[in-house]
Amino acid sequence: MMYDSILARSFSKHEQKKLRYGALLASLLIAFSFCFVIKPYLGDLPALKLRLSMGVGLRMLMIGEKSSSQKIYKEATIISKSHHDLDHDHTSLKNTSNTLQLVDDINISHKIVDNSSTSHQQIIKNTTNSHWLVIKEFVAKKVKPICNIMKRTDFCQINNKDIRIEGSSATVFIASSSQPDIYAENQSWTIRPYARKGDQAAMNRVREWSVKSVNDPQKLPQCTQNHSIPVILFSNGGYAGNHFHDFTDIVIPLYLTSRQFNGEVQFLITNKQSWWIEKFRKVVKNLSKYDPIDIDKEKGIHCFTRGIIGLKRLDKELNIDPSLSSYSMKDFRQFLRSSYSLKKDTAIKIRDGEKKRSPRLLIITRKRSRTFTNIAKIVQLARKMGFKVVVAEADMNVSKFAEIVNSCDVLLGVHGAGLTNIVFMPDNAVFIQVVPFGGVEWLAKTDFEEPSKDMNLRYLEYKIKIEESSLIQQYPLDHQVLRNPASIGKQGWYAFRSVYMDKQNVELHLNTFRPTFLKALELLHQ
Repeated sequence: MMYDSILARSFSKHEQKKLRYGALLASLLIAFSFCFVIKPYLGDLPALKLRLSMGVGLRMLMIGEKSSSQKIYKEATIISKSHHDLDHDHTSLKNTSNTLQLVDDINISHKIVDNSSTSHQQIIKNTTNSHWLVIKEFVAKKVKPICNIMKRTDFCQINNKDIRIEGSSATVFIASSSQPDIYAENQSWTIRPYARKGDQAAMNRVREWSVKSVNDPQKLPQCTQNHSIPVILFSNGGYAGNHFHDFTDIVIPLYLTSRQFNGEVQFLITNKQSWWIEKFRKVVKNLSKYDPIDIDKEKGIHCFTRGIIGLKRLDKELNIDPSLSSYSMKDFRQFLRSSYSLKKDTAIKIRDGEKKRSPRLLIITRKRSRTFTNIAKIVQLARKMGFKVVVAEADMNVSKFAEIVNSCDVLLGVHGAGLTNIVFMPDNAVFIQVVPFGGVEWLAKTDFEEPSKDMNLRYLEYKIKIEESSLIQQYPLDHQVLRNPASIGKQGWYAFRSVYMDKQNVELHLNTFRPTFLKALELLHQ
């Protein structure tokens, strides 16, 4: 009241008002200057997330971003204990991997720890109530995610972890460390362990698995069987049984994924088909020294410390890109030769004037569709041109058929799964693909032409004309099947396949085809 009286006597009401505004403005300027000068010494304020729990006292976990590749974790605990006890703790906790700092001022700057293997603790005394605030901070560096989401496949690669696999629930449990890490950010993945992602019809035939990161050890199922070797879990579902898909979706991806272990790996198979295992028994046995386990039928918990859920594969069919992998198609073909004891590494090289040896020609036949309707005449032509001819159809006996294919220098067949057997051909052999009528060229190129070149084979192609197709006997000449195949393709894959793949046979016009045989002989001279 006294100050108000003095102010009233000394200044008019208008001047009093101006003075108050001036004082307010000066106060704001002082506050702004103080913040601007002091801010650099305050450091970052990283307490973005808080999680409370009851322990010795009040504990808080604070997470702050350091960079895109690291996160800083701070754990603060408020405790009430004597200075003597705290000094004792300070001494016992101090070692090569932990540093402690005793501070009397609670208003301190946050310290960033760059070494992820070193934690940092600060012990801060509140002189008012004799409470102590213990701040522990460490940096957890982000690592590569264990599950790789790719164009044609998903797979989870798990190293140095406690892995527990429960077949009854189709779940893979991964025990996370107590220290926060990347797994805490992504607790669960779902995966169908078959390498043809994007093909819904195939993936619908594959059992879905969950891969879960578990921080609490008490929530992990108890192991009933411990394994000292790595594990690979994959599916025999999808298009298993189709020879082309057996190789491009399972055998080659399995080779890519497991070869690194030199046989010291356990296969767990979901959607297991016993006939498939028997069909590729030599391949499976050479990739793993242990009998595969039908994980879907297992009641217990199989435990491992290292493993891969799903199979690795690259985008192209029947292909291994050495620039993206430690292996190549050359390595894979050599592995097949070893697995099936194939003797021939290189195709025959014909020298001028040599009459003792004739190149062997294998003609692959089919029963249901895309068959050669004049096979006898084709054989007769080939023999007249100097080939020793073998006619055979691929079956479930892979070992026997691999020997036949490997013994030949030239392979002839209509586009279809049977042509997958080119993987057994010797180097520099000649592969002739007959392409049916109806716009099948894109399939012929993707499935066999491009892969054959990576197999060190010489590729030839013969596209049949409409007069060589049996479709001319089934449809009038003005029908869209013959006149406009693209219109059938627009109706979808199943409509296209039902006509041009399932209903079509081939009658080669020998005079038109003869130059293809001549070109094959020419290549064998080179």
